[in-house]
Amino acid sequence: MAKLTSNERNDLPKKEFGLPGERKYPMPDASHAANAKARATQMYDKGLLSLRAEESIDEKANRILNNK
Repeated sequence: MAKLTSNERNDLPKKEFGLPGERKYPMPDASHAANAKARATQMYDKGLLSLRAEESIDEKANRILNNK
């Protein structure tokens, strides 16, 4: 996975995040999408993320991963 600097992350449009309103789970490429899925699952398992949010992140990540 390519390193995403703070400046690069700040420059990403909201649509490239798994949770755009919170600007969490950036997915500018396939490797970040795969990582976002993994982190969302971890947060859901810990009870820190809702099922709906995890499913939304997974759906977006799957679209990115299937288009590579």
